[in-house]
Amino acid sequence: MIREGRVSVNGKVVTELGTRANPRVDRIAIDGKQIRAPGAPVYLAVHKPVGVVTTLDDPDGRRTVADLVGRVRERVFPVGRLDYQSSGLLLMTNDGDLAMRLTHPRYHVEKTYRVKVHGHPDQRAVARLRHGIELSDGKTAPARAHVVNRTGSKAWLEISISEGRNHQIRRMCEALNFPVDKLQRVSIGSLKLGKLPVGSSRRLTEAETAKLRRAVGL
Repeated sequence: MIREGRVSVNGKVVTELGTRANPRVDRIAIDGKQIRAPGAPVYLAVHKPVGVVTTLDDPDGRRTVADLVGRVRERVFPVGRLDYQSSGLLLMTNDGDLAMRLTHPRYHVEKTYRVKVHGHPDQRAVARLRHGIELSDGKTAPARAHVVNRTGSKAWLEISISEGRNHQIRRMCEALNFPVDKLQRVSIGSLKLGKLPVGSSRRLTEAETAKLRRAVGL
């Protein structure tokens, strides 16, 4: 196409092979029609608060995760969900391949949650979480679970699962008669919530992105 004189950069026909141009700055056209480079991949860690819906818009006018990343120019979408009453780590990106693999059960990406429940789960209850709980939509896969501490009439658990059923952690705990009081996701695979303030977001480092992509074969 260059040899045929069909390519132009900033209105000037290019004739030399190997001519350099920046697709994010220069106007590159073929046969007079401008071509556009795809948006650069963006990866954001977001600390979703309670009372925010994990969608980009809400017909009921509730606050959405899009409001938490309003300053980001690129259009990004949430990977997976955190329900309205839950908080914690949410990944938002425009990388469709990574999003699909992180949420597909085939890739077994583990998500870890800190869960405050009413009551004091004993070793038998924790063992049931580790072996799988029978729910209305079938038995859950084995989870990693342990009691972190007990405070008064409640207890904190840490539970890790690689499935993504609706309200799964809440349903698992309720099946054991330990209703959930608070639920926070603290990690997605190798990505950690850390000390990211509630309602804030940050861009992932190249190393964090590379680890996530490697974990799902990208």
